[in-house]
Amino acid sequence: MSKIETFLWFDGNGEEAVEFYKSVFPDLVVSKVFRWGPDLPVNEGTVLTIEFKLFGQPFVALNAQREEGFTPAVSFMIECENQAEVDRYWDALAVEGKPLACGWIQDKFGVAWQITPKSLRDWIADPDPAKAGRTMTAMMGMIKLDFEALRAAYEG
Repeated sequence: MSKIETFLWFDGNGEEAVEFYKSVFPDLVVSKVFRWGPDLPVNEGTVLTIEFKLFGQPFVALNAQREEGFTPAVSFMIECENQAEVDRYWDALAVEGKPLACGWIQDKFGVAWQITPKSLRDWIADPDPAKAGRTMTAMMGMIKLDFEALRAAYEG
């Protein structure tokens, strides 16, 4: 068991969210589902939490009512090998979602994701300020990231 887990509090739709993420990320594995028992304030059998792993990272989805939603202040970065992978994740998360900027997108549950080329962090941290600057400038003008356009900006 990991010492730290990401705990996501959904607004009564945690089970739906996990099913959606299973369709987006085929490697997602549900390990435990906890349901309310009898004589409790929620209908017996209703899902309380779902434990799952995504890319080996443990998560817990809490299925409860809440007033505050998710914000992009916390996001999950998916590093992609190529444009096809960027497109696949982006397009799946965009269904009823909200594209933000610079590769960020909020899915239909409000959870923020960064869908980026794996090389991007190296490119924008390059010790050559011209390469890093060109890459950052190119990225800042994009919504969904264009792998080849970012590579071209980096290479000059």
